[in-house]
Formats: sequence, C-alpha cells, structure tokens
Amino acid sequence: MSSRRLTVVAGSLVTASFSAVMILPLTAVADDQGPGSSKGGKAVDEAPAGVKLSTLLPEKISVDNSSQKTAITATVKNGGSKNSGDIRLLVVGFDGLKVNSVQGCDALAKKDLPEGSNSGFSCPVGDLAAGKSTSYDIDATFDLGKTGKICLPVQTADGKKTFWQQGPVPFGTTNPSPNAPATPLLLGTDNKPVAPGGDQLPKTGVGRDVLPLGAAGAALVAAGAAGLWWSQRRPAEVRQRG
Repeated sequence: MSSRRLTVVAGSLVTASFSAVMILPLTAVADDQGPGSSKGGKAVDEAPAGVKLSTLLPEKISVDNSSQKTAITATVKNGGSKNSGDIRLLVVGFDGLKVNSVQGCDALAKKDLPEGSNSGFSCPVGDLAAGKSTSYDIDATFDLGKTGKICLPVQTADGKKTFWQQGPVPFGTTNPSPNAPATPLLLGTDNKPVAPGGDQLPKTGVGRDVLPLGAAGAALVAAGAAGLWWSQRRPAEVRQRG
C-alpha cells in the first residue's frame, strides 16, 4: 500500500466543536519488539525532534470460550533520544472486541466514542522518558461470533495531535475451537466466527468514511478490508479546552 497521504472529504463540514479529518493509510509494520508487536501501526503527525513513539500489542491472546473474557497488554514506547512531553494513550474497541477496563485509565463518555466503536479509554501517560516504555493491562471481552479490532492512538494530552496509531488492527483465528476451554487469537488476523456457516464474516460496525470522535478531539475512519485510519486537522477547528 502506498504511504502517500490521501485526503478524503465526506459529508458536510463538522461544527467547530469537532475536528475535521484527514485520512492516512496505515501500512502494517511487522515489527516484533520483545513481548509485543507494532503490527498495524504508523506514525501520523510529526513528533517533536528526538521523540519516536510507538505502541506494542501481544502477537497472541486467548479468549475463554465460556465467559468470553480476555486480557491484553498495551505498551507505549519512546524509542527516541528526548522525552515525549505530556502524552496520552487511547484504547478503543470495535465489533466483537469490547474494552471493559484499562488499569489507571478513564472511560470515554459514550458521546465521545467514535461511531462504530463500542468502548474506549483514555490513559494519561505523561512525559515518557527517552528509551522508556509503559504498559497498561486491558480487561476485555471478545464475542467469537464476530470480528474484533482494537485501536491504540498516542496523542498530545489535549488530543490535538496524534503522533502514532496502531490499528484498528484485528485479533482473530481462521480455526475456531468451540469445544476447547479457550480460543487463541492472533494479531493481524481476521476472525472466522464460531457459528454455523461461519465461512463468511458478519458485517459489523459501520461502512462510512468518516467517524467523528467528539470531545476526545480525534477521529477513527473505517475503510473495509484495506484497514482503518486515524488523523486530525490542525487547531483551526479544534475546540478550546477550559
């Protein structure tokens, strides 16, 4: 997929309370770093000089077939030579993957969730030192009868810039295990639902090009099999925070 920036205008202009959206293709980065992977991630807005932010997700998670519960660890990393400045991590769930809680993070209000998502949390990372990382424990559920995706944008604390975004990237399996105690899911794999006639994935979420995020100050964009992208416009149309 080309890494050139594509701009898509869809629908009427949003009001001054919301950010306009520019769409950037997120080419998957098959980069395994220790216990996790930045697969499905891409730098978005230019970070300050010397700052190199990324996120990591586990390559494999396990879903309890009875309770549908699963645990995910999300890591924010500064691989640069200078401190990041005050940043935050958003954790957003889509379709069959619902984020129930994130340690040390606050739930996004329903009105602030991007259209098509079912859950979201904002995590105040703070000033991440050069060469350091911080991890967050995510409690989630995964409906194995659906596809499921997670998205990890890393933003300025006020949400005006997104330096990095991983996803929305799917977890899933092409070999469901309905009779086993648990089903292993792989990062970057579209889920084959555990259901009769499951050869065809259900159509979940929305098919629009632009998904407003409201007060969180950013947006998620769905684009079918090609993936989903996130970005923002500069402060001209960003709501001033009190």
